Amino acid sequence: MDQLIADWRAALAPGGVLTGAEAAERPRGPWTRLGEPLAILRPVSTQEVSTILKLASAAGAAVTPWGGCTGLVDGCLADGTLALSLERMAAIEGIDATAGTMTVQAGCILQTACEAAEAAGLFLPLDLGARGSATIGGNIATNAGGNRVLRYGMTRDMVLGIEAVLADGTVISAMRPLMKNNTGYDLKQLFIGSEGTLGVVTRVILRLRPAPVSQDTAFVGVDSFDGVARLLRRLERRLGGAMSAFEVMWADFHDLVTSAPARGRAPLEGRHPYYVLIESLGGDEAADAARFEAALTEALEDGDIADAAIARSGAERAAMWALRDDVGQTSRNGPIIAFDVSLPIAAMEAYVDQVCTAFTGRWPGLGRPWVFGHLGDGNLHILARVPAGAGLAERHALEEMVYGPLQAIGGSISAEHGIGLAKRDWLPLARSPEEIALMARLKHALDPTGVLNPGKIIAPPPR
Repeated sequence: MDQLIADWRAALAPGGVLTGAEAAERPRGPWTRLGEPLAILRPVSTQEVSTILKLASAAGAAVTPWGGCTGLVDGCLADGTLALSLERMAAIEGIDATAGTMTVQAGCILQTACEAAEAAGLFLPLDLGARGSATIGGNIATNAGGNRVLRYGMTRDMVLGIEAVLADGTVISAMRPLMKNNTGYDLKQLFIGSEGTLGVVTRVILRLRPAPVSQDTAFVGVDSFDGVARLLRRLERRLGGAMSAFEVMWADFHDLVTSAPARGRAPLEGRHPYYVLIESLGGDEAADAARFEAALTEALEDGDIADAAIARSGAERAAMWALRDDVGQTSRNGPIIAFDVSLPIAAMEAYVDQVCTAFTGRWPGLGRPWVFGHLGDGNLHILARVPAGAGLAERHALEEMVYGPLQAIGGSISAEHGIGLAKRDWLPLARSPEEIALMARLKHALDPTGVLNPGKIIAPPPR
C-alpha cells in the first residue's frame, strides 16, 4: 500500500493524495458513515481517475467512490479501502441553450448546477434536501429522486450522456447529447443507479428544460387517506400535467416540524390527519395561478380538502417547503433510523398502520414513527426512534417491520436511496433470485477483481 500511495502521489496533481491526519480531518455528515479510509484520492481529470483505477485494479486494492457523501445506506463506507473523491472535478463545462443541455463534471454540487441552468434561462428539475452538498456524480450513481419526480422523473430521465471509468482504468465515453440514440445497448444506464460498483462516472450531459414562468404552491389539510388519493388524481387532471410536487405528511411529522424548538409554524389552523404540499410549474403566471386556485377551490367544495393555504409570496412558499425539508427535527430527542420505501398508493394507509402498530407494540414508550414522502410517485419515508442501547437484534426487528410487508404488496425496500450496505441483506424481498444473479454477473464482468465499492448492493463472492 505504501508503494501504491507513492505511485499515486507521483501520478496525480499536487494535493491528490490525503493520508493520516489530513484524511482523518475530512468533514463527516450527520447521516452518513464514511469510516476510516486508508487514503483519500482526489483526481482533477478523467485521465487521473483512469490512472488511479488502473493501479488499484492491478494491486487488488479496493476503491470506494465518494460524491457529496450524503447517502443514507452506507454506500460511501470506506473502512479499509481507498476513498476516491471527485471534489476537484466540479466544473460546468458548458451549457447549450439551443439543445437544452449542460455538460458537467461529476463532482459539481447539484445546487451549483441548478443555479447555472437558471442563469442561462433554463431549468434543471432535480431537487432534493441535500441539494447544497450532493454531487451530480452521486446523484447519478444512486439514481436520485427528490421532490419533482412526479413530473420530471428520476435522475435517469435527465441524463443524455455519460463518461465513466471502469475498474481496470478503461474510459467509456458515451457523451452524445441526443434524446434518441437507438444504437444497441444503452451503456450509460449501466452506471446510473449502480452506486459506483460498476464504474466511476466522471462527466455527464444533462437534459435541461425551459425555465418555468409560474410557480404555484399550496399547503392543504385532508381528513382521510382516500381524500389524499382522490386529490392527487383530481389535480393531475385539472392542472394538465403541470403539477410538479405532491408531498404528503402524516400528522405526527407535521406536528413535529411546526412546534418548538422547530422554527416552522403551521400554515393552517386546526389539525388534520394528513397534510399535502402541492406545487405546480407553468408558463403563464396569471392563467396558471387562476387555474391552480380554481382546482383547489373545487376540491374544497367537494370535500377532498378540509382547509388550504396558498403561498402569496416567495417567502411563504419557502416556509412551506422548509417544513417538508426539516427532517432533522426527527432526531432532536435521540437517534433515528430512516427508511425509504416504494409501494402502490392504494396499499399505503394499511401498510403505515401495520408498521406503526408493530413498532408501538414492541416499543410503546417511543411513540409512532414519523411518515412523510413523495406520495405522488409512490415513495414514503419512515423515520423511527431507536431504543436506548439498541443493538443489531433491535435494528433487524425494526427493519423486518418496515420491509417485511412490502413483498406481498409489490413494494420496494428502496425508492430512491439505493441499497449500499444497509439494505443489501433485504434485497431478495424486492428482486428475484434470477435478477440478483444477473446483477452479480454484470458486477463480475465489469469488475472481475472486485475493487469497486466492494460489498455494496451485491455481496462479494467468498474467497
